[in-house]
Amino acid sequence: MLTAIAIDDEPLALEVVRSHAGKVPFLNLRDEFTDAFKAMEYLRHEPVDLLFLDIKMPDISGIDLLSCLSKKPLVIFTTAYSEHAVESFELDAIDYLLKPFSLARFIKACNKANEIHHVRNTSDKKDFLFLKTGYEQVRVNFEDICYLEATGNYVNFVLKDKTILSRMTITEVEAMLPANQFIRIHRSFIVALNKIDKIERHQLSVNGAILPVGNLYCQNINLVK
Repeated sequence: MLTAIAIDDEPLALEVVRSHAGKVPFLNLRDEFTDAFKAMEYLRHEPVDLLFLDIKMPDISGIDLLSCLSKKPLVIFTTAYSEHAVESFELDAIDYLLKPFSLARFIKACNKANEIHHVRNTSDKKDFLFLKTGYEQVRVNFEDICYLEATGNYVNFVLKDKTILSRMTITEVEAMLPANQFIRIHRSFIVALNKIDKIERHQLSVNGAILPVGNLYCQNINLVK
């Protein structure tokens, strides 16, 4: 079961999410909030798997709210403004629902979130993954990965002794990696926790490489220190 809450300053918008969520069998919508700060306080004590999050709200935007969370759930943005689409995907949103959205479109987004949630929950039970590179499937042990870098539609896996380029997004890769072994430090970088040599304010050293720490991911680094 996928647990979720919805955050939107418009009660009618929350009614739509509630109605649609009731028709998704694997989704448990625990609560709804018109007050973003009350939602943040709730998440401190009751973490969930998924947020349905409006972007334009009074006092704090959905994007700023997400950046304030130390442990970020999966996110589906719900908004009436299409100009935020690119920014939302840079924050690794699962999907972007433009109001008014249909039940079919809502279910499609939920299915995507459920698939990623399932992969994340099962990845901790493995110590390797298979990467498609060219016409081959190459096995890569988690222990051999130093860090990963997104380059367009590809991800470069930097290992101890070589690199492997695979066609996939960094969000897809993040879902495949065990959360207790890897950490996202930037929209383009994921690093292995046991390969970090030095942590500074806006950068860290991994296997001799200096990697940037994005502002939205500083909380992740603070949890490591």
